Amino acid sequence: MELSLVTILLLIAVGIASGIINVLAGGGSNLTLPVLMVMGMPAEIANATNRLGIFLQSVTGVLGFKHKGKLPTDDIGPILIPTLAGGLLGAIAAAFAPGWILKPLLLGTMLTMALIILIRPSVVCPPEGTQAYKVSEKPSSWWWLGIAGFYGGFVQAGVGFILLGALAGSLRYDLVRANALKLICSLAFTAVALGIFISQSQVLWLPGLILGAGAMIGARIGVHFAISVKQQTLKWFLFIMTLCGCAAALLF
Repeated sequence: MELSLVTILLLIAVGIASGIINVLAGGGSNLTLPVLMVMGMPAEIANATNRLGIFLQSVTGVLGFKHKGKLPTDDIGPILIPTLAGGLLGAIAAAFAPGWILKPLLLGTMLTMALIILIRPSVVCPPEGTQAYKVSEKPSSWWWLGIAGFYGGFVQAGVGFILLGALAGSLRYDLVRANALKLICSLAFTAVALGIFISQSQVLWLPGLILGAGAMIGARIGVHFAISVKQQTLKWFLFIMTLCGCAAALLF
């Protein structure tokens, strides 16, 4: 695929925006997927190519949170096991699923999360001072993490909201640490999904890497803001992003 200078700059700009959004909340793929499809990619190719940006963004974000001391490391293994298992199943399903199924799945997910944040905000924003649980202390979290992994492996767009629901809602991490762990999970199942999509020759490398360069810049900016803003600000940003996700699903 030949890329003009305007297209390259657009990919970088959208990558930066998606990197910031995905670190602070989620839903950055609601920007990147339509742009990739407008460039002429079929939905399944855009979905696969987008994973390069997500992977590079996640690496950058994880390192940023770790440097700031906001990445809980003592329960990463038990969190990753169900997430990876779900991501593998979701990516396999996505490789053979018809492209039309992505839109209703995305719209349903965004509407559900928007209602949860509006009606029961404590699900994604635990009260200050709430003690976080380990996976071994909350067996139900295995199911939520597995569902999040499956969704992420299948469609990616909006998976940050599902992961925050599992990490903040089930395990009761505050939004900053939940976002850090969310990126660990996203990195893990994106790596699995990306491997499957590459094996199916569904990844376009040049636009994906350009998008990823922008996403890495955005992730660094996002980590800085995630550390400095208040929990309530993050909660409302998360709510706004879910509404934007609904609009994106309807429009694209």
